[in-house]
Amino acid sequence: MSTQESDKSSIRVALLGCGVVGTQVARLIHEQADDLTARVGAPVELVGIAVRRLGLDRDADLPADLFTTDAEALVTRDDVDVVVEVIGGIEPARTLILAALGAGASVVSANKALLAEDGATLFAAAERADRDLYYEAAVAGAIPILRPLRESLAGDKVTRVLGIVNGTTNFILDKMDSTGAGFTEALEEAQALGYAEADPTADVEGFDAAAKAAILASLAFHTRVTAGDVYREGIAEVTASDVASAREMGSVVKLLAICDLSDGPAGPAVSVRVHPAMIPRSHPLASVRGAYNAVFVESEAAGELMFYGPGAGGSPTASAVLGDLVTVARNRLADVRGAGESAYADLPVLPMGSTETRYHVQIDVDDKAGVLAAVAQAFAEHDVSISTVRQEGRGDDAQLVVVSHAASDADLAATVEAIRRMAFVRDVSSVMRVEGASE
Repeated sequence: MSTQESDKSSIRVALLGCGVVGTQVARLIHEQADDLTARVGAPVELVGIAVRRLGLDRDADLPADLFTTDAEALVTRDDVDVVVEVIGGIEPARTLILAALGAGASVVSANKALLAEDGATLFAAAERADRDLYYEAAVAGAIPILRPLRESLAGDKVTRVLGIVNGTTNFILDKMDSTGAGFTEALEEAQALGYAEADPTADVEGFDAAAKAAILASLAFHTRVTAGDVYREGIAEVTASDVASAREMGSVVKLLAICDLSDGPAGPAVSVRVHPAMIPRSHPLASVRGAYNAVFVESEAAGELMFYGPGAGGSPTASAVLGDLVTVARNRLADVRGAGESAYADLPVLPMGSTETRYHVQIDVDDKAGVLAAVAQAFAEHDVSISTVRQEGRGDDAQLVVVSHAASDADLAATVEAIRRMAFVRDVSSVMRVEGASE
């Protein structure tokens, strides 16, 4: 870094994007100017905002001359110290971040998709440039979870990260649990209230949560994990019957991001997955309601830690961005660089079939003798132990509900397929994983 940086009279910031989050970032920089100056040690000056279209009404009183459509020219200005990227997506965000780092600026980003797909390229560029790349806002909005994993727990061994990291799906599942609504009805309410996009695919199919899980696992286990490494299932197939069955078990259905330090065939390994699961109502994550997020961390020395708060929205996400901005600005003034990527462990990522999990299976069966014994035999033939089994209904409504002990997901899936082929099985009406419950 330049030896003259500590003499700068202000920290000059370029902002990429002025949507919901970007507008709030700009507003906070202006409204909290005096506090930011005191916290950073120098004034924080917003010198430009790159947008796709000029002249739009924004929810902030910002000078018109700050706006430009030439993002590349803005991020490569030689007087810009920090570039804040909140445009999202892969391109042009990746090109602009790399250009900013190459031009000598540090970067604060909220871009979960890019970090989960190609974080290695960004971290390598930051390392070459000797600049910071901070991204707390990429996961769980205002909740401080990435910095604790990267810094506070750097001397500990994290063994598991279990989280609700998508507010849209949590709102939908919570509504289904509290009112008995079906998925479609709950989704429509989420859209009407602004919790879900007109096209909710990224949320309800688990893509958003998978990107966040990749980032969490990379930090927790010092291993590069991409979104493509994450097993993913969404919540579109969760039914009111699934939620009711969970309630009868004293459980609730949540879309979980699960990152585990596991035993692989050749030693320690990582498993990362996103899918709906039943968890006991006694588990801390079960009480996370509405559009809130929470992340539950287990480590060898610290034990169990819980991080909870609003996981999305303009102001909460802007709070996380500003927190990173203060840290990066302080580093620029002190002529130091914060912690970079830590991928020294380089652990293999296990396929979902090798992951140990538990299943809750609802089977519509003929109501006759020998059915239960045959189903139990199918579990035994695939080396899957049964934890509990019960029959519900009689006659045409007869149903077996089986909960397994932990086994490989591949063995459990093979068991379910074998049961589907049995002559007396009318339907396997529900298959859901079970997490957080004692065996």
